[in-house]
Amino acid sequence: MVRKKHAGDIVFDVVAALILLLIFIVMVYPFLYVVNFSISSLSETGGSLLLLPKKITFSAYEVLLKDDAVLSAFFISAARSIVGPLLMVAVTGMAAYALATPDLVFGRFFRTAFVLTMYVSAGVVPTYIFIKQYGLMNNFLVYILPSLCSAFNLILIKTYIEGIPRSLQEAVYVDGGSDLDAYWRVIFPICRPVNAAVLLFGILSQWNNFMDTQLYCAMEEKLYTLQYVLYNTLAAQTNIEALKAGGAMASSGQTIKMAITVITVVPVMCIYPFLQKHFVSGIMIGSVKA
Repeated sequence: MVRKKHAGDIVFDVVAALILLLIFIVMVYPFLYVVNFSISSLSETGGSLLLLPKKITFSAYEVLLKDDAVLSAFFISAARSIVGPLLMVAVTGMAAYALATPDLVFGRFFRTAFVLTMYVSAGVVPTYIFIKQYGLMNNFLVYILPSLCSAFNLILIKTYIEGIPRSLQEAVYVDGGSDLDAYWRVIFPICRPVNAAVLLFGILSQWNNFMDTQLYCAMEEKLYTLQYVLYNTLAAQTNIEALKAGGAMASSGQTIKMAITVITVVPVMCIYPFLQKHFVSGIMIGSVKA
């Protein structure tokens, strides 16, 4: 039986809808403004809200696509955002499986040690010295190796694994399998939701990070990431000289900034919908026992 709505319920629904609409506008409009600005003629952008682009032009994107530095930075960002998270899921997952083993030798000590790293950091200078001593300066591996294991993701996966019946792993041992067989053949497929959540965390972290580029790869332009290029662009003066491509095309520095911003945001927006379902379920299930 459907309950008849009273006047108070209707008022509440209307107010809630208006508030949600306002929140939606506040969240969406800044990005919409950046997109419209990046494809609008500079002479038409001053002092307007730009609900729609004015005198559409893609000159800023044409300039960026012809800029070897921007293309190189895009591929570096894409490479680290693919290789890093995939390796991180593999390494962190195996470590989480080991920590979730009840009879692990010194297991309590290792669990405590990993948790402490979430609250205690060595600091920038010791980390810099460590990276330099191991020859990772101006090296692509500096984007990959330090992020192979994350304490937060480790605890998330470990909590998820602890909810899996131990009998599934013991069945592998009965068949003559090893711990690696138990993890990769049984545990890893079951952990798909939490692995998707961790993978998304890793992709976002790798794609958005530019501090490691500034600290460890600032002297190697071939290793610049797209976010670092954006950072340098935004740090420059607001009215920079027009950029040229092929000696004929020019675009405003302000429009270039907006175009780079769009390029850095769109890939993440395209990836998130495919991982959203697994991301939500992985976070919810993995946090129950935490």
